[in-house]
Amino acid sequence: MTTTTYWTRVDSPVGPLLLTASPAGELTSLTVPGQKKAPVPRDDWARDPGPFREAERQLAAYFTGDLKEFSLPLRAAGSPFREKVWAALDDVPYGGTVSYGEIAARIGAPRAAVRAVGGAIGANPLLILRPCHRVIGADGSLTGYAGGLERKVRLLTHEGVLPRP
Repeated sequence: MTTTTYWTRVDSPVGPLLLTASPAGELTSLTVPGQKKAPVPRDDWARDPGPFREAERQLAAYFTGDLKEFSLPLRAAGSPFREKVWAALDDVPYGGTVSYGEIAARIGAPRAAVRAVGGAIGANPLLILRPCHRVIGADGSLTGYAGGLERKVRLLTHEGVLPRP
């Protein structure tokens, strides 16, 4: 039995966003152009903006500064370790940041697991919605972001973490 993947594109201040969803309407990915390992719409996927209306509304409200926390059904599939890391990302508040080491500590992983935590964060399929852009280096440096460092800067500036230029 095949399961239909729904998809749509949504314009945003950080460029076009590609959203995918399960038949139940759970968001399975939100990616940006140029993102490594981002899904590409396939012929057997259904382009339909219907399942994404609430996500589009919440994203628009986020980018106007009217929404600080998303409330959408998400379904990202990963290893149990990745899912623990992604769940920890959900607890990083709007306008806040956390280090990779702090995420490791939050999930009960040893300090030596910081690289694995970084790998899990880099594999987050739900950019913006699951705020991996809020993870920074222990020294406060802006380290990598799957959506590109320029987008990370724009998102952190939008949230007030970084000063506006």
